[in-house]
Amino acid sequence: MKKIIFATGNQGKMAEIRSILSGLGVEILSMKEAGIDTEIIENGKTFEENAVIKARAVASKVCEKDVVILADDSGLEVDYLNKEPGIYSARYMGEDTSYETKNQNIIDRLNGVPKEKRTARFVCAIAAVFSNGKACVTRETMEGYIGWEPAGKNGFGYDPIFYIDEYQCSTAELSMEIKNQLSHRGKALRAMKEKLANRANR
Repeated sequence: MKKIIFATGNQGKMAEIRSILSGLGVEILSMKEAGIDTEIIENGKTFEENAVIKARAVASKVCEKDVVILADDSGLEVDYLNKEPGIYSARYMGEDTSYETKNQNIIDRLNGVPKEKRTARFVCAIAAVFSNGKACVTRETMEGYIGWEPAGKNGFGYDPIFYIDEYQCSTAELSMEIKNQLSHRGKALRAMKEKLANRANR
């Protein structure tokens, strides 16, 4: 493995990825930095399927050997809402709808619902596609509940309404250091790092 290309253009996400995957001793690029521009149709039925679809779409544009393509798919599952928005988290209520509106909609739909029934989780699946076409996937979660009002400015997306009992606050109120330790993406990335390191040492 001489290079990792991650199927994202999000620089905030890339900073987290580089931080967690450091130590593998390889160059880590976003697809944008690698000069890859391709339309990806996420039509999987699970987070895992969508992560593999993204990774394979980028892999199809790479000719170099020993390059590993990584991609993630993540979202929020609210148990009381039959695990909505799930794999449609980014497109929930329309792709151009603000997260402020999405978050308020979820809070409104849980109006009057007691805390024990407000359970929710963030899910992240990370897929790796190798030069030989083989793939592997890691999946991790962060458990919590939906609060009664948005709070915090440190996060993005659904972070302001996702609360963690241990810290008695939303994930948008956590420091980045603590959030990376607890987060679904952080845990899935660390699990993938272990898989890649084991593969490299074979």
